[in-house]
Amino acid sequence: MRLYRGLPSRADGPIALTIGNFDGVHRGHQAMLLRLCEAAEDLRLTPAVLTFDPHPREFFGRGAAPPRLTRLAQKLEVFRAFGVARTYVARFDAALAQLTADAFIDDVLVRRLDVRWVLVGNDFRFGKGRAGDLGVLRRHATTFSVEAMHTVLVNGERASSTAVRDALARGELDRAASLLGRHYTISGRVAHGEKRGRTLGFPTANLPLTRRPPVSGIFAVRVHGLGTAPRAGVASVGVRPTITDHGQPILEVYVFDFTESIYGRRVRVEFLHKLRDEEKYDDLDALSAQIRADVAQARAYFVTVDSPTVPLPTTAA
Repeated sequence: MRLYRGLPSRADGPIALTIGNFDGVHRGHQAMLLRLCEAAEDLRLTPAVLTFDPHPREFFGRGAAPPRLTRLAQKLEVFRAFGVARTYVARFDAALAQLTADAFIDDVLVRRLDVRWVLVGNDFRFGKGRAGDLGVLRRHATTFSVEAMHTVLVNGERASSTAVRDALARGELDRAASLLGRHYTISGRVAHGEKRGRTLGFPTANLPLTRRPPVSGIFAVRVHGLGTAPRAGVASVGVRPTITDHGQPILEVYVFDFTESIYGRRVRVEFLHKLRDEEKYDDLDALSAQIRADVAQARAYFVTVDSPTVPLPTTAA
């Protein structure tokens, strides 16, 4: 897959395109990617995705935007798995926000990308003030065709990034996994921490989080990237209120029966089951006792619950 950082000044060949933020790349998004590649093959066009970074809601909302479900690298990984040949990552800034709907069609879709077929959701909005919609796009589509994507329902619920965030915030990880088509994950490189876990008897792999995560609390997890098979563990996502009053969000993972040094290693943490919310304890002894209880509960979960790893999907269910 070819990755374009920004929009090209001129197109280098006709494409079939779908447009969106694709946060989470849930099963609704997956259905769009499948339809994109199907249409591109039928029309002998290159299948391409146009997405935005940062998310427009982050640009307009400043600090009030909802947490991201996936980092850009994770989205690109899924695009590639579904057969997308090109991804254009347009920087969402003041200039793009001021672009009118007509200008977006004429300058971006036609001149810069040479779109011949485009797929969008029924609620797609674009252009300054979100003035453009599906109707505007169709009325101005003189050199390309437009298709609207149908709504994808999962257990009677519309697959959407909002629904996934709601499920994760509520600790309903099975519901989130159904909407995503896989378990929710966080990826990152293991960094040096304060080594406080060692003093408590539970050394952890620390993954600093640059943005507020959509989950918080204590979880039974599987960790990928530490060998040929995933390893079970227990993870904490939060601000560590017992340790500090001004904590930044961090993901800490205690991997069961594992003692290797993994600093700098890139790992993927797969969230399977929520054990409890994050709490503040009176002292470190009370915290250590609770961690022992969490580890015992997580080990019991892996023994008693049939929870196979859900692989990265290659098709939408």
